[in-house]
Amino acid sequence: MPPRRLHPLDGDTVREQLALRTRDLNTHRDVTRGHYVLYWMQSTHRVHENWALRAAIRAADALDRPLVIHQGLDPTYPYASARHHAFMLDGACDTQQRADQAGLAYHFVLREQRDDDRRVVDRLAARANLVVTDLFPTAGVAERSARFAARTDRRVLAVESSCIVPALSFPKAEWAARTIRPKLSRVLAQALEPVEERPPRREASAALRTSLADTMQRAPLPLASMSRADIDDAIARCDIDHTVARVKGIIGGTRAGSARLDHFVRDVLPHYMTHRNEAADDGTSGLSPYLHVGQLSSAEVVRAAQASGAPSEAIAAFVDQVTTWRELSFNWCVHTPRFDQLDALPNWVQTTMRAHADDVRPVTYDLATLESATTHDALWNAAQRQLVQSGVIHNYARMLWGKSILLWAPTYEDARAWMFMLNDRYALDGRDPNSVGGIMWCLGLWDRSWGNKPVWGGLRPMLTARANKKFDVGRYVRRWGGGA
Repeated sequence: MPPRRLHPLDGDTVREQLALRTRDLNTHRDVTRGHYVLYWMQSTHRVHENWALRAAIRAADALDRPLVIHQGLDPTYPYASARHHAFMLDGACDTQQRADQAGLAYHFVLREQRDDDRRVVDRLAARANLVVTDLFPTAGVAERSARFAARTDRRVLAVESSCIVPALSFPKAEWAARTIRPKLSRVLAQALEPVEERPPRREASAALRTSLADTMQRAPLPLASMSRADIDDAIARCDIDHTVARVKGIIGGTRAGSARLDHFVRDVLPHYMTHRNEAADDGTSGLSPYLHVGQLSSAEVVRAAQASGAPSEAIAAFVDQVTTWRELSFNWCVHTPRFDQLDALPNWVQTTMRAHADDVRPVTYDLATLESATTHDALWNAAQRQLVQSGVIHNYARMLWGKSILLWAPTYEDARAWMFMLNDRYALDGRDPNSVGGIMWCLGLWDRSWGNKPVWGGLRPMLTARANKKFDVGRYVRRWGGGA
């Protein structure tokens, strides 16, 4: 497939995109007494292809104010650990470097202890004309933004930068991949067009930058001068779970994500159709952690794939994963209250679960046995060890992993809760809409009834005993079957 010629979007189209991506969280008016526009970076950890940053720059220009970017990391998010902290702090170093190169005023604050000051954003907002932040339905971002918007007297706009096609352009949750795919396809080409990046017209003065430390009442982390050892020392002081350690060999950040993307489109994508299901090999993109925290944009990933020169069948299959399935998950989380709970699932799932709630399980395990990967099933144990050691599970093995928990947990609710706990604690892409979609799919989301079997009811059965039809189970178990 020849590379598609790209034409930057014009100003009117950018405005239309921003309108489709933006929610006003409190309907306050912009104030005139502020000193800057504040962009509170929560889930889109990059300064390129960032629609929230674009919105903030446009607002700053309209108000003739400079822009201030604030990002923070604290120990209170669910399953906060050295693993997740390290990936995000690696990325913050890249963001600092790129912000400095672009002349953007970017400050990162690390809150080490749970009882440390929690009102940095409030004090920064008190000096702002308005606040722009990220629209993201999971990882507590939406709830945190709503609480802030309710207590501040500044206007708060949330802007979505995760999807290629604006998630808010869909008025409701879609039923399945087959319903969202053609809708995405009709507008995907235009949505992939690049947007010219530019800094705000008015720079943040040296005096303003100096005063921000006083406003925050703490010094920002000196990311520009920090080595990886310095980052690890800072993490060691944090009140988080240090038993879930940084994954060896995986570095967070836009530079590392871009290098991984280059490797994928050059060396892996040409063989995607034959190798992507081989769980023991490096046959998938490995980009989900970088997409989860927004260190890469899904649009740049798709553009790189389309320009790769790989076989068209491989490109189409990969692009479908990045667009259809990823954006379907985001669509579900944006438009579905209680998106990660059993009562959000379709009625047929509720019915089949009620009918089979008391079925005798072939074997039952408690959470500790699952977490320690000490079940009777060598393949399942290998998948759990891959998750614990590497922070990811191969896509197909992940489906088997979830379906087996469904079969072995004492109740459907236990299965749901345990899948989220294990995934969100260890996975580098945990607490992401894509993770939510994958787990809820194991419980029947976007699927149909598959008969009426014990325990499964109408849910799609998947058994590890049949996995050899998809990949070399023996080689996968040998790679991940040893001790942690």
